[in-house]
Amino acid sequence: MLDFPLYYQLTCLYNDYAAALDAEEWEKWPDFFLEDCVYKVLPRENHERGYPLATMAFESRGMLKDRIYGATDTIFHDPYYQRHVVGAPRVLSVQGDRIESEANYAVFRTKPSQLTTVFNVGRYQDVVRRGPDGLKFESRLCIFDSELVPNSLIYPI
Repeated sequence: MLDFPLYYQLTCLYNDYAAALDAEEWEKWPDFFLEDCVYKVLPRENHERGYPLATMAFESRGMLKDRIYGATDTIFHDPYYQRHVVGAPRVLSVQGDRIESEANYAVFRTKPSQLTTVFNVGRYQDVVRRGPDGLKFESRLCIFDSELVPNSLIYPI
């Protein structure tokens, strides 16, 4: 379905995405997406039943930038670190410049002077487009397995 150089680029997209979030390089997050994009964080139950309710839902790169502004400049919360562990992407289909892929993820959270906890576990369901700037997410659904998110979801998954 994909030749190795393109699969390598897809793997780098997944890895670079997680690395930017783990390094708290929030300003880089919107650049992983096309201008017209969809980013949602939703429980598995809602996704499987076709319910539209999502914990987070954004429909453009501008909305992603607004979220980062809000998370870094207006929301006050206890500080914490995130660490993403992301499985290798599984390619579901390729049509021209469009790649459908998915990967399992686990996000761990560490607050200063506390033990690390599992924060969110699930899978990414993605539509990726190949363009002049390389691979970018057209759509990223973060489908988490639990029906609950501990405390509040501030930063991207």
